[in-house]
Amino acid sequence: MIDLLPLLLSAFVLGLLGGGHCLGMCGGLMGALTMAIPPEQRTRRLRLLVAYNLGRVLSYATAGLLIGLAGWAVASSPAAMALRVVAALLLISMGLYLAGWWNGLTRVEALGRGLWKRIQPVASRLMPVRNLPQALLLGTLWGWLPCGLVYSTLLWSASQGDALESALLMLAFGVGTWPVLLATGLAAERITALLRKRNVRMLGGVMVILFGLWTLPGPHQHWLMGHGGGAGSQAQGTPTQLHHH
Repeated sequence: MIDLLPLLLSAFVLGLLGGGHCLGMCGGLMGALTMAIPPEQRTRRLRLLVAYNLGRVLSYATAGLLIGLAGWAVASSPAAMALRVVAALLLISMGLYLAGWWNGLTRVEALGRGLWKRIQPVASRLMPVRNLPQALLLGTLWGWLPCGLVYSTLLWSASQGDALESALLMLAFGVGTWPVLLATGLAAERITALLRKRNVRMLGGVMVILFGLWTLPGPHQHWLMGHGGGAGSQAQGTPTQLHHH
């Protein structure tokens, strides 16, 4: 479990850095959910927002478990290396998107729109939200909103080759997105305004690009880590270690 901590921290930081993208994808939805809370429920706003986000994160963990099973199935085959490369390229694309340098990742998000069209009508029937279970269920459905950042992180988590580990990484990633979306739901203008600044978005984008480059298999991982090890050390290498060298 201790060996997993650097990866969990990386997943959390990735969710945190993706805050700018979360604002674009989910900020409006968070605002709509908040406005949909009946007047008599306004005092419970924070609890309902936490329930929304808990449901969303549980969906991420479920998706991580499912795609992690696929990663586990190919862990000992050449497909594992291909999965890691694709995950790295998607993360680099995500970084370019966050920084505002390239919008190609929106094409990847289009892949999930068919599923979302089926889910959206069900989600709409849950509004306005009147209780915590309803908010939790709505958040669970919301977790399947097409998102390039989520897709990129899913492939990265699956490339670890362990279904439970993949689910835990997606859980940590989801928790990393909480500060931004909770702040948005609570109308914390200063925080959301900061995350919308171009320089902040560019910094987050550059860090996600470095994350993607680190994920790419190759000798650079061994060089940056500064110690020996084969494929096992590469599989455990994370961007958090980059800052220590």
